[in-house]
Formats: sequence, structure tokens, C-alpha cells
Amino acid sequence: METGAVRGLSAGVNQQGLRDHNERLILSTLQRHGPLPGSDLARVAGLSAQTVSVILRELEGEGLIRRGAPQRGRVGKPRIPMGLSPEGAFSVGLKIGRRSADLLLSDLAGGVRGQLQATYRWPVPEEVFAFLRRGLESFTAAMRPEEAARIAGIGIAKPYEIWDWHAALGAPDGALDAWRTVDYAAAAAAFSPLPVFLENDGTAACRAEQVHGRGREFRDFAYFFVGSFIGGGVVLNHGVLEGAFGNAGAFGSLPVRDDGGRDRQLIDVASLFLLEEALIREGVPTARLWTQPQDWSAFRAPLDAWIAGTARQLARAAVTVCAVIDFEAVLIDGAFPPDVRARLVEAARAELAHLDRRGLSPIRIEEGQVGGNARALGAASAPLFARYLLNTHGAGTAA
Repeated sequence: METGAVRGLSAGVNQQGLRDHNERLILSTLQRHGPLPGSDLARVAGLSAQTVSVILRELEGEGLIRRGAPQRGRVGKPRIPMGLSPEGAFSVGLKIGRRSADLLLSDLAGGVRGQLQATYRWPVPEEVFAFLRRGLESFTAAMRPEEAARIAGIGIAKPYEIWDWHAALGAPDGALDAWRTVDYAAAAAAFSPLPVFLENDGTAACRAEQVHGRGREFRDFAYFFVGSFIGGGVVLNHGVLEGAFGNAGAFGSLPVRDDGGRDRQLIDVASLFLLEEALIREGVPTARLWTQPQDWSAFRAPLDAWIAGTARQLARAAVTVCAVIDFEAVLIDGAFPPDVRARLVEAARAELAHLDRRGLSPIRIEEGQVGGNARALGAASAPLFARYLLNTHGAGTAA
């Protein structure tokens, strides 16, 4: 953008655009609040009862919503709640991780209809897209043709500049360079006509928490997701903030000090690859870190030390981000079992109590809820938001 240039305001909304907006508003309200009778829906959405009635009939005809059981007990006609029809739309989400790729089929209500995983020493584009192709074939083979026709698209959650992390992954120099020039849409178009939406993996995980986890409880929150490398996201006014370049909430890049007093980034001191390295030094097999279902009970001392160190850094990071935005809460989740998440959050709260927080409101650290599926489920949300739902801060970038 030219220096000094004046940015234009958002374009106006014509009659058709207003209608589309109201349809998305109603679907988003039902997604957030669950089934509601028309009168309650009109009140919550701020629309007239007549407008809501017309739109509900159209959405029901399209199969996007369905009627619930009549609510009796009041004077007059029974009230009939309307809710999302899970079979109204589907979406595919692919998480490209440093040690594994996860693929799932999600319905409109966020239910997981199918899930596959592939593990590797490091990701190779040809292998990852072959996994996506096989997974799509598997998912669609198990669906009726009319259901398969309702797949809205493919969301892909990918790490930021994965090629820079070959050393931490134990990959040879240059082994990840192929990712620099990958055309995700073209690679998927070789076997599927579905639109492709790209998203940072931390942002995708944050979206899953905002839509399917504890996002209903908070208007604004900071979100940390601890995977092979830590990432995160920002929710403001109930919407996931992506930022000008798609990297809002890239908390892994926060400057920190390690226990030796050296300047580092959060990604270097609060990521799962550190636990992996510790297990290797102890001669403990590391495959259990990435395979499902997760059972980390055998990790013991290395896990205890990792939780202590990671909690210390997360507490400091929580203070840093809350000094920028007055978040209602800081949520912590990750690619680990729920009991590990609970221990990590409790340890972070304890560390927070010892930090200098002068000038700041009380900081609330809470557990996330979605867990290891967050990145893939968040990726699957992007096509659904693009086509059906509202998000004031964007929902993935079409490739």
C-alpha cells in the first residue's frame, strides 16, 4: 500500500447482501446458542419476527436447519425450536504437523464424522497430499451422493514457514524446502474440485476453541496451543482475529528469557519438541507422543520437568499478552492428553502468582476444551464460515 494513502471503508450492503447477511446471522446464532424457537431467535439476533420466519422457511427448505420437538406447557401453540441440521453441510479439515497429519470430516454442527492420521519423521508435500487424496476417497465412499455434494470445501491448517524448522525436527538441511513453493490449491485440484482454504495452524486451533470449545464463555481471549511448536490465536468481540498477514496471535515468536538468562523465543522454550528431545535422551520411545489414543503415563520424570518449565514460560507469556490487550481469559490447550493439560494449567497458575503484575487486571488462566483435534477441526470450520456463517475477523484465506 502506498505510504500516506487513505484506506477505503467497507463497501455498502445491497438488498441481496443484507439477505445473505441475515441468513448467516441466523445460522451463526443457532450455532452459538443451540436450537431456539423463532421468537427467541428474533430477539437474540435483533431481527423482526417476520424476517426470521421467512428466512427459517428458506433454510429449512435447503436442509440447513431442522425442527426440534415442540415445547409445551405454555398458553397457546407449542413453541418449536429450530436448530442446525448436522447433515446440512460438511467440510474436510487437514492439519499438517511437524510429526503427523490429521484429516477429519466435520458436519455443520461440528461433529466429527470420520478421522484419519498419518505419522512421519518430517512432512513431505507429495506424501501429505496423497494422504489427503486417500482420505477424501475414504470419506466420500462412506457417504450418500447427496451428502458428498454438501461438502463445502477443504480447510488446511499449516505451520508458518515450516521449512525453517528442519534442525528441530531432525531433518537434513533442505529436506523441507519443497514447502516454500507449494501451491496448495493446485495440489488439491489434481484430485478434487473442492475449494481450498489456508490458515495458520495456531489460528485454526483458536477458531475451533472459539466455535466448539470455551469460546461461548468469553468475548475476548488469548489462546495458546502447545504442539510440536507452540502457537496461538486471538479472539476479539467473539471473532478470531487473523491479522493483516494471517499471523495474529503468533505467540510462538514472543521474546522470552530461558532459564540461563539467554534471549530466546517462546517456541524455543515451551514446545513439545523439547519433551521429545528429553525422552530421546532418556532412551524412551517417542511414538506415543503423536499416536492416538494418547497415553503419556510412562513418561514420568521427563514429563514432570517439561510441565514445570513450560508452565513457567506460559505464565510469563500470559502477563505479556495481557499487557497489550485486556483479555478476559488466557486459554491453554495442546496436543496432549487432558490430564497433562490440567497439570500444565495448574502449574501455570501457580507460576503466575509469583510474577510482577503491577498495572494489570487479574489474569485468568483456563484450560481449553477441544484438545488435539483443534487444528484439524478449526481448519474444517473455514469453508463453513466462508459459505454459511459470520465471522467479523475473517475465516481462512481461499487458496
